Amino acid sequence: MDRFTPVFAIAAAAELAEMHPQTLRQYDRIGLVSPQRTRGNTRRYSLHDVARLREVARLSAEGLSLEGIRRVLDLEDQVRQLEGRVRDLERALTEERLQRPDRRVFAAGSAGGEVVTLRRGTRMRRNAEVVVWQP
Repeated sequence: MDRFTPVFAIAAAAELAEMHPQTLRQYDRIGLVSPQRTRGNTRRYSLHDVARLREVARLSAEGLSLEGIRRVLDLEDQVRQLEGRVRDLERALTEERLQRPDRRVFAAGSAGGEVVTLRRGTRMRRNAEVVVWQP
């Protein structure tokens, strides 16, 4: 069982979030917190859903509208996804460095800004051509 496992009925989730069950139904209708459904179509909330309900209550107490709360939650979800993507890219970069310790990961090429790999200790040859511009 993890924090995304739907285990709480609406009454239990409402009690944990310190809200009325009708409020949870309204938030589900407008898409602020969308619990999973059983085969019998009853709502089942996870610990993640309860934490999100508490966040909605906190933002509402600070004076945000429901649309503002939805936007904040969407942006927070987007930030979490981007942070995960950055972690994945950092992990891939670290693996690349470990697999090829004698190489740089990248360098700017001389032709058109392409990315090239160089051996450690070597440098890109600079272009020394003179270009005359005539209008």
